[in-house]
Amino acid sequence: MKSKYTVLSPGDLHKINTAKQALALDVLIGLGEHPKMLPSKYFYDERGSQLFQKIMKLEEYYLTKCEFQILSRYQSQIADLLSGEPFKLIELGAGDGLKTKILIEHFLHRGQPFTYIPIDISEAAMKNLVDSFQKTYSSLKINGLVAEYFDGLKWLSQMKGGRNVVLFLGSNLGNFHKPQARAFLKSLWNTLEDGDFLIIGFDLKKDIDLMLHAYNDKSGVTAEFNLNLLRRINRELQADFETNNFRFFSTYNVFSGAIESYLVSLEAQVVHVNELGQSFSFLPWEPIHTEYSYKYLDTDIEQLARATGFRIVDQFYDENRYFVDSVWKVEKHSK
Repeated sequence: MKSKYTVLSPGDLHKINTAKQALALDVLIGLGEHPKMLPSKYFYDERGSQLFQKIMKLEEYYLTKCEFQILSRYQSQIADLLSGEPFKLIELGAGDGLKTKILIEHFLHRGQPFTYIPIDISEAAMKNLVDSFQKTYSSLKINGLVAEYFDGLKWLSQMKGGRNVVLFLGSNLGNFHKPQARAFLKSLWNTLEDGDFLIIGFDLKKDIDLMLHAYNDKSGVTAEFNLNLLRRINRELQADFETNNFRFFSTYNVFSGAIESYLVSLEAQVVHVNELGQSFSFLPWEPIHTEYSYKYLDTDIEQLARATGFRIVDQFYDENRYFVDSVWKVEKHSK
């Protein structure tokens, strides 16, 4: 069966050039800042995606296990909330769709009318996902979109037919600063219609050691995941990072409530990025910030929903209350 997905970007060469230009600009800006930083979105090249799959299976990495437990335990309650008219199940950053299969299988079993619309920036990932789902679920209506989140949502907003149910699973929102998270959710609210739903994951604040172990696994996969970012820059921008001259470091900031990850220079060194025609100097023990992973209290989630125009319909927790999948509804009626 032929894969069914739409590429919004106009042509492969354009996409490659645009992606490379974006990486180059972010490296130029990020390594020129004090302190230095690199955006975490660049973790996910082919090798990075493979490493993240390994991270999700680690003993220490509780997040994925918690969300699998939530979706398995509460699939009927989630389906009840969405019962009625047909809907579009839109997943932002679908990846391999593994967790989403739990909901899809249950919706199909119940005979709920819906169309699954995964959105991902990677055409290769989308092709694999659509092929896999079409083979597994012959009755599933699936229309993938290769696009940035909001480009895909804006395109979908022009199409009529049923409610939208947006999935933003995992702890992806945690990678945004709190103001960025509010801006993202408000933009999402503006794109959706009254009565649409958002199902969003939050990693909750808990024992600090438990959180630290999830990002400092004993097998070093998370460290390799971060160092692969430097290897990607070497490959795509012809840089000369020596990864052995950097070490991964992750800690918890008790003031911000975020796990913060860094690559720390072990010596004085100069790195040249050929595509930029520029070199960057590092002092001994100078860090490159690579990722924030903000953790939330229930009160934080309530305030965030209220500030961005959503109403919390229900909260589904794992048995230890480490993680929550929160169901929000768009409300645009006049007060």
